Amino acid sequence: MTVVTDTPPVGVVNREPRAAAEHVVPLRHWWRWTFSAIAVFLLAQLVWTFFSNPQWRWPVFAEYFFNDAVLRGLWLTLWLTAVSAVIGFVLGGVLALARLSGSALLSSFAWGFIWFFRSVPLVVQLVIWFNLGYLFPTLGIGWPFSYDFWVVEFDTVRLLSSSVAAILGLSLHQAAYSAEIIRGGLLSVDQGQIEAAKALGIPRSRRFFRIVLPQAARAILPNAFNEVIGLLKGTSVVFIVALPELFYTVQVIYNRNQQVVPLLLVAAVWYTIFTTVLSVAQYYIERRFSRGTARELPPTPLQRLRRTVRAWRGDRDPAQLGDPGPARTTSLSAHTVAALNTSAH
Repeated sequence: MTVVTDTPPVGVVNREPRAAAEHVVPLRHWWRWTFSAIAVFLLAQLVWTFFSNPQWRWPVFAEYFFNDAVLRGLWLTLWLTAVSAVIGFVLGGVLALARLSGSALLSSFAWGFIWFFRSVPLVVQLVIWFNLGYLFPTLGIGWPFSYDFWVVEFDTVRLLSSSVAAILGLSLHQAAYSAEIIRGGLLSVDQGQIEAAKALGIPRSRRFFRIVLPQAARAILPNAFNEVIGLLKGTSVVFIVALPELFYTVQVIYNRNQQVVPLLLVAAVWYTIFTTVLSVAQYYIERRFSRGTARELPPTPLQRLRRTVRAWRGDRDPAQLGDPGPARTTSLSAHTVAALNTSAH
């Protein structure tokens, strides 16, 4: 006699679907949606005021946005930013290396320089440099610990014009902060890689420029661009030495025609434009220096937009579109082998 049962044999897995499948409930982020709605409302309210409030006086803004005096002030602002940034970061790099050196004298001098120029406000530094002629009417080369100049002698008042005083103040102030940024980036490099490079016999200069500096740049770049952006806006304080940069020019104009808000809006928009340009440059430079930290670089905003448009057209799967770049791995050998190949040649 044969007995029929519903129990499967031993060792056989019952692959029939469950009668009552579990219902997965997605997690709802109520607070996230609430704050997002508030942010969208505030942004919409701000945009609405731009078009509904006549006190913005957009015709006056359009009249002075490309004004010749404003453009000259803008050019002076960009020139001061570029020159001061280059001098500040070059001097800051020297100070950072001095602080990391084994010489107690150099390290102490660099620390004292950084301490002093970070302690004194930038406005005070600009006023001191501009009025240095009251302390030293003449500057030159002569006998030590005396004011007898026998080689060359300069009139301090003529030598330290408004432009020179502004560049000195901005550059030395920037150098103090740049030194700490660069020093922090150099200290972030793993000491084991430096020891391995020494063991491979790579010269010190090549070891610094080919192994240490490229890795330190990833930590230096975000803070460095942050300082440059701050320097761009910080040039507005040079009005204290009557230098006609962007903010000073706008002040002169609205003191004459009493159109304060639209003229301040002109300066704000110009500052925003060039801050955005620096932010975009920062993104792509950081992306280039991060090639050794990820197997695949994340797509750029342009690549994301392109793959989204293609996905809407139904060309291909969005995840397969774009060009994230070749796969890259992080290892010491990538840096050390390149340095060894260069040294071999």
